[in-house]
Amino acid sequence: MRNFRILAAVGLLGAATVANAGVTSTWTLTNDYDFRGNSQSAKDPAIQGSIDFAAANGWYVGAWGSNIDFGKADDIVADADVEVDVYTGFTGTSEGGLGWDAGLVYYTYPSASDLNYFEIYGSVSYEWFKGKLWYSDAFGGDYAKDTARNASGTDKVSAWYLEGNATFPLPKDFSILLHAGYSTGDYWDNAFGDDQIDYSVGVGYTVGKFNLALKYVDTDGDIVYKSDEFNNEGRVIFTVATTFPWSNN
Repeated sequence: MRNFRILAAVGLLGAATVANAGVTSTWTLTNDYDFRGNSQSAKDPAIQGSIDFAAANGWYVGAWGSNIDFGKADDIVADADVEVDVYTGFTGTSEGGLGWDAGLVYYTYPSASDLNYFEIYGSVSYEWFKGKLWYSDAFGGDYAKDTARNASGTDKVSAWYLEGNATFPLPKDFSILLHAGYSTGDYWDNAFGDDQIDYSVGVGYTVGKFNLALKYVDTDGDIVYKSDEFNNEGRVIFTVATTFPWSNN
């Protein structure tokens, strides 16, 4: 229950501040928290919420939280039941319609701080396509460093992630959702023995104030996690999301 109390606190913060100009709060229900092709909730449902502030000059700041389940491999992993990410960045759009975004995110695990780490990102977008590059020099935090040092004598756990996303609008409030991602770097060499590709194809649908999505997610790499924890096999994921404040339009 601790994880839901933390998420409820985030929700109360959002409810108290979302009426302010530039503040929004998004809530999502999903049958599996997927992160770059790997389950973060042991293929169990997750509730996720965010609170975001965006200024007129393109600067934004926010926080996002979700329940997680990394299994019980050791005490540190077993204690991780909530993820709370804080982030900030700048975004803008050129006169020609080219969008850009750059920022920093800090992944935190309140009951397992050895997993905390920073990541920087940058993206460009145009019409239906968005490309984004992520980098961390300590992916997985001190825990990943210790694991790598014990296994191979090196504590290098840098990681790159390159992704492309496409959304094609269809009639009747439907859309086609496509995604492809590529994970590489020292962390992936240590954890998987090789790089990993993840991809998904899905359908989106907007009904009233809610956005629904149904997608098939899979990965291509040398190591396949068949257990529920960090599962990277092909699976179907369904999400329902809504953003406050609800407009009257």
